[in-house]
Amino acid sequence: MTDTTVRTAVPDQRPTAVLDEAHVGDIRGALGTIKLDDTAPRTGLSAKLKTLLAIVGPGLIVMVGDNDAGAFATYGQAGQNYSTHLLWTLLLLIPVLYINQEMVLRLGAVTGVGHARLILERFGKFWGAFSAIDLFLLNALTLVTEFIGITLAAGYLGLPKTAAVVLAAAIIIASAFTGSFQRFERIAITLCAASLLLVPIYFMTHPATSQMAHDFVVPTIPGGTGQLSTVMLLIIGIVGTTVAPWQLFFQQSYVIDKRITPHFIRYEKADLWIGIAIVVIGAAAMMGFTAATFAGTHGSGNFTDTAGIAHGLATHTSKLAGILFAIALLDASIIGAFAVSLSTAYAIGDVFGIKHSLHRGVQGAKGFYAVYAGLVATAATIVLIPGSPLGLLTEGVQTLAGVLLPSATVFLLLLCNDRAVLGPWTNGPKTNAFTAAVVGILVTLSIILTASVLFPHITATTILGIMATCGIAGVLAIGYAEVRRRSKGWAFSGRPINRAGKDDWRMPPLETLPKPIFSTGRKIGMGALRTYLLIAMVLVVIKIVEVALHQ
Repeated sequence: MTDTTVRTAVPDQRPTAVLDEAHVGDIRGALGTIKLDDTAPRTGLSAKLKTLLAIVGPGLIVMVGDNDAGAFATYGQAGQNYSTHLLWTLLLLIPVLYINQEMVLRLGAVTGVGHARLILERFGKFWGAFSAIDLFLLNALTLVTEFIGITLAAGYLGLPKTAAVVLAAAIIIASAFTGSFQRFERIAITLCAASLLLVPIYFMTHPATSQMAHDFVVPTIPGGTGQLSTVMLLIIGIVGTTVAPWQLFFQQSYVIDKRITPHFIRYEKADLWIGIAIVVIGAAAMMGFTAATFAGTHGSGNFTDTAGIAHGLATHTSKLAGILFAIALLDASIIGAFAVSLSTAYAIGDVFGIKHSLHRGVQGAKGFYAVYAGLVATAATIVLIPGSPLGLLTEGVQTLAGVLLPSATVFLLLLCNDRAVLGPWTNGPKTNAFTAAVVGILVTLSIILTASVLFPHITATTILGIMATCGIAGVLAIGYAEVRRRSKGWAFSGRPINRAGKDDWRMPPLETLPKPIFSTGRKIGMGALRTYLLIAMVLVVIKIVEVALHQ
């Protein structure tokens, strides 16, 4: 692979690990510009607001992009089948969304190197290749689900399927091929604003606000233990569609491509909170208006697909509500396609050392744009092939995402504790403790999801058994870590982190970093993770193939 490390492109002239020189320069955001050497403190509300407007983009797009076609189906199913009783899952996911995305935005701003390349350099060729390949395959399948959403929306609006898919693919490709990062981001943010169409639909259906408020903060399992297995799988679907692996790769690379440095991390965190607020509002609105629309009708508890939601809105609320929902679905599918395609193109560019920036025209980054356009064109073609198992592909995406998510979070946690990579920006003990707990929960959900695919008639007792076993394993792991800490005489927070001068600290070139040292415990853990992922993925793929052949 080609090494294109940028050594003299930052104001203080110290060498950095930035791989593409186009990733250094003025920040040209959709809503403002910040000069490369403009690092003075912002004093006054006006200056801070202008800076925030220039920075807004990465957090907003990655969050709204996750409210895509698959999310519409998952949240719609939750509302139609279980009213608003699963709203509490959104509240619990807020800190998970923030912690995960805060870590990747920090990695992007401080290192200047994408997620896939960091995994390759710090954990070896196996994990680097694994992360790139599984991201490529999973994103390709995810793109198919985005085009399924486009066909459903177009069908409801009375548009020809082929024309709608071809036109959407052309728009998605053309928006990135402008050769201008700023133009692309303006298009993306405009589409993000259109996602707010879900809010007026909510008010049109007149949901019970007091019940919404109650269900948002009080966890309940609708149907009791008799429906535990079904509800648990839907909860896993909500987690998988809200916290997806591609998000980590996209946000880190997009922050780099936007040229955001550690000086502006606090503004990027604010951008992330804006995105989280919009995604939670949109998800809650969907659960609320589907619950209100189908309550007391034959459609209650009988979710089919997002087109069914649009028809239900038109029948029980108004034709305008159905049309607005179809437009919002079309919009969400296009935003999702933008983000998923870009995350793949960025990762391939990082791993193979090819130029990968929206600041470059097509001639300046042919490989980058070829991957982007090729993915979009392939997904559009698959959707248009008669007899394609679209429903099975959608199920496969959700399952594989659930299986791979824990590994993505593990690598994220390890990278954010790598002091050679993040220096003074390394994680603190509270972030580590929370993220470790999240990893444990994600592993548990992943195992339940894998088991449910292999054994479709899995019982509530089995699910509770898996949860108990994982809980015991987690306690044993914590006990082992504590014994090891005491035997080594380590403090609870480890070695103190010197955070002096962190606003000016950037990761040095990758080839100058000391190789990471893996403890015996970490080697055992990584080996176990590798074994689980390989077994789970093979079993899931075999099961999906069996179902496809049977159909």
